[in-house]
Amino acid sequence: MAIQGDDETDASREERSETGRVEAFSDGVFAIAITLLVLELKVPEHEGSLWSKLLDEWPSFAGYVVSFFIIGIMWVNHHSMFRQFVRSDRPLLFYNLLLLLWTALIPFPTALISEYLGDGGTDAKVAEAVYSANLTLAAIAFSLIWAHAVRHGRLIAQPLGPKEEWRSIARFSVGTFLYGATIGIAFLSPGVALGIQFALALYYLFEQVRS
Repeated sequence: MAIQGDDETDASREERSETGRVEAFSDGVFAIAITLLVLELKVPEHEGSLWSKLLDEWPSFAGYVVSFFIIGIMWVNHHSMFRQFVRSDRPLLFYNLLLLLWTALIPFPTALISEYLGDGGTDAKVAEAVYSANLTLAAIAFSLIWAHAVRHGRLIAQPLGPKEEWRSIARFSVGTFLYGATIGIAFLSPGVALGIQFALALYYLFEQVRS
């Protein structure tokens, strides 16, 4: 019996190591994406007042702050989520790759925000809509990871009952619909859409997965 127990412990450790590899790889992508954001902050030219030129750069600072918090909070929630996992499977790996695909892309629409938001007009609306679409796709991928895990109870430490399962998925995914709504809002008011996205980041500061 002792040998069987040792075998079970070894298997458990191997499964934990497997999820640890997924999280370590993901951490690297999050770290690179959040670091690339700072490259969009440019030193103003020498002509004119530095203070006024810094004020003119407000879209760059706004895009940087919002994207930094979004990626940072995604990383925190990704860590919280993977604390619940005792093993992974092939679909989970691909859902996680889908999340990393959209996470790694965030610096690009952030650059669009920095370049066009201050100018107003159609270009500002398109830039914010692209940013909103990127965040929506990332939110969908995040929800797919969690939904897959709870629907396949063997992946998490404490499987949920049917009602708790759906409640958990709904709580975790509420931001997905709001991110999607900001795509349309971007064409009405890019600044308002960006503000909603920052507010959603604050919402996700709170624990969305059961500890």
